[in-house]
Amino acid sequence: MTENTTSFGGDDRPDTGANTLKGRAGAGTPAETRGRTTIADGVVAKIAGMATREVPGIHNLGAGMARALGAMRERAPGGGGTGLTRGVKVEVGERQAAVDLDVVVEYGVPIVEVAGAVRTNVIGAVERMTGLEVVEVNITVDDVHLPDEDEDEGTDRDQGRVR
Repeated sequence: MTENTTSFGGDDRPDTGANTLKGRAGAGTPAETRGRTTIADGVVAKIAGMATREVPGIHNLGAGMARALGAMRERAPGGGGTGLTRGVKVEVGERQAAVDLDVVVEYGVPIVEVAGAVRTNVIGAVERMTGLEVVEVNITVDDVHLPDEDEDEGTDRDQGRVR
């Protein structure tokens, strides 16, 4: 977990070794600058994952094996979560964040344009919600989703069902 420090009150607190903003404490200090805000890496990863999924042309997140394992984990009882952070890695510092994404795009979309839209959306969402500066969003396109892939998967599953 990393910290995003808004500011500290007075000089009477021990030095923690972190680069922090120091200001006056007390009644004359604005309430929003008193104390410390800590943002967990997982929070930034969820924000980035949601922002990525909002972009048209993104089919899924995660490399092939991560998607397969994540799908199995989601189906298992108590498997935990919706996989919002699958395919998302973040590094969060005190004031900055970097995001790495593994994505699957829909067939036929211009990958460069989709990647640009993902960067814009992720940077906007993370900076707006956390106040951290996003220094980079690295995108790896792991696969292209073909329109007939979903149909093939459904017919294989249906053949094994008892009617």
